Order: sequence, then C-alpha cells, then structure tokens
Amino acid sequence: MTTASTESVSAQDELVLSVNNIEVIYDHVILVLKGVSLAVPRGGITALLGANGAGKTTTLKAISNLLRAERGDVTKGSIVFEGEQVQALSPNELVRRGCIQVMEGRHCFGHLSVEDNLMTGAFTRRDGKAAIRDDLEMVYEYFPRLKVRRTSQAGYTSGGEQQMTAIGRALMSRPKMILLDEPSMGLAPQLVEEIFEIVKKLNEEQGVSFLLAEQNTNIALRYAKYGYILESGRIVLDGDAQSLRENEDVKEFYLGVGGEGRRSFRNVKHYKRRKRWLA
Repeated sequence: MTTASTESVSAQDELVLSVNNIEVIYDHVILVLKGVSLAVPRGGITALLGANGAGKTTTLKAISNLLRAERGDVTKGSIVFEGEQVQALSPNELVRRGCIQVMEGRHCFGHLSVEDNLMTGAFTRRDGKAAIRDDLEMVYEYFPRLKVRRTSQAGYTSGGEQQMTAIGRALMSRPKMILLDEPSMGLAPQLVEEIFEIVKKLNEEQGVSFLLAEQNTNIALRYAKYGYILESGRIVLDGDAQSLRENEDVKEFYLGVGGEGRRSFRNVKHYKRRKRWLA
C-alpha cells in the first residue's frame, strides 16, 4: 500500500471520504480488516474490488457505522467524511450528513409498495413535503420502471427493480456519497449495464460520489475512475481504472485473462509494495 492512500488521488482532487489505516475486529477476537486505507474524491466513482470474503462489505459497514449491529468495531485508524471524523456517529446521523449505504442483496421492505420504500429514504429530512415530492419525481426520472411499478409490493418485483428501488431510496436522503455494495449481484448482464449507466448519470448530473464494492471487476473498472483491490482484509493494489485494467496481475486474477507463468498473489503483493517504496 502507498504511504498514505490520499496520495494515490491527485492532490487537486478534494476528498469527500478518507479512510486511514483502519482495523476492524468482530466479537473482540476476529481480525477482519488490517490497515485499510482508501480515498474517494468529491464527485468521483471509486471501486473497491476483490473476491467474496475479501472484506469489501466490512469496509463499507465500517464507513457507514453499521458494524456495531454485527458486533464489530473499528479498533484503529480513522474515517473522515467531509473533513470530520465520523466513526463515533450513529448511522442515522451519518445519513443526515450525506453518507448512506445501499446494502448487498437490496434489502427492500417486501410488504411495502415501491413508492413507500422510496419514501422511507426521506425519514431524516426536515425540508418539507414539497421538496420530498420533487425528489421522488427526480427518482422516477432516473428509474422510469419504478414509476410504472410504484404501487406494486416491492417483494413481488424483479431483482433489477428491487436494486433500482434500493438506490432510489438512498437518493431520497439527498446524499453526497453512496456506498453501493455488490450492485451486480444476481442480476442479468443487461440489467447490470442499466444499473451502472444510471450510477454514471447520477454521478455526472447530481454530483453524487460513489464507493462501489464489486466482485465484477470488469464492469466496475469501466465506470470507476480509481480502484482498490482487497485481499484477505488488506489493500494489495490500487491505481486509476485504466492502469488497473492494463495490469497483467489484475487481468490474470480478476479479469479472467490468463497469462504465462502464473504467480502466487503473495509475490504480486510483495512486488507492488517494494516498487512503490522505491518510487
């Protein structure tokens, strides 16, 4: 890992989020994250990549302060959002400040209608019904399928529609940053493409920053500007999306492109760290 993850992002980019050398332990015993550092520039899309079990979801929950519900704690390091340390805040306080997580597996309220699900995203707002209604119409503009299905029970909608509902619900809180966990999981490739195109539009038109946790490295690096790769609770590689796509190790281990002389990931990590220290 670089000396400081914020140095991995251009100095002129203002950071909306900075995670600095955090350690996460579950049940006071199980060490899950080991010195994880990353940075998200304001108005950027940053990818957090890695295999299942690498620690991506734990990293997002550490940022959104949802760890305590699962008996997890950030025991070292700091998490800075909008220039202030936030690891001591409750999840709803963090939502009010503009940071919200869309959970893996969508987690819609199945017994409520699509529109009622969307409206639950505005529970922290105090700016009046008219502003909330305006934002609801904005969500329907980005997700026209949800407007058609607005009276349907969310539990009876498709996986893609539930993912759209979950993202739309997050938008209703007027976020500055969305932590998006495995948005492609369980969806057909065409729907995955549609979801990521909407993420791109929200980023460009609404200025929402995104931290995407994804196993689908290929599509994540097509839409993200910068990426970090997690392996066994550690950041082992990071760089701009283009350089990661062209990296031979990323091609071999994460993009399914075979190379000559397959090497162990331990050697890859050692090489990358040594190269950066010498730089």
